[in-house]
Amino acid sequence: MSIFDSFNINSSGMTAERFRMDIISENIANANTTRTKNGSPYVRKVVTFAEKGSQTPFSRILNEKMDHYSGRGVKVTKVQDDTWTQMNIVYDPSHPDADENGYVTYPNVNTVTEMTNLIDASRSYEANATAFNASKNIASRGLELGQS
Repeated sequence: MSIFDSFNINSSGMTAERFRMDIISENIANANTTRTKNGSPYVRKVVTFAEKGSQTPFSRILNEKMDHYSGRGVKVTKVQDDTWTQMNIVYDPSHPDADENGYVTYPNVNTVTEMTNLIDASRSYEANATAFNASKNIASRGLELGQS
């Protein structure tokens, strides 16, 4: 594994976490959206990551024998709607989106959960940035030693 592989791994992690922060921000921004384009309330979105370059059993064995591996970094595999968390139903007969019984269906977005996830994504981004800078310092120090 070369020093450039560590740059690629850390940069893919930073890109994935930045995308995750974008989706979390979208969730927070739409926490009170009771009507989207299709007429239903906003549904919370969740990001799923996977290892880059998933290997088949054959390629894993081949790469082990060649002393390499293909899983270098992380990628976003999908952004899916959170269908397992219930929507928030609030009694508000004066709301324009209230049903015939006076209940309004609000999104299944919990601001506390989203802020916790945002802090987690931010810390993961910082960890990747720190590792990237450490790799950069190692490469820089190696160049300095080569000049002497």
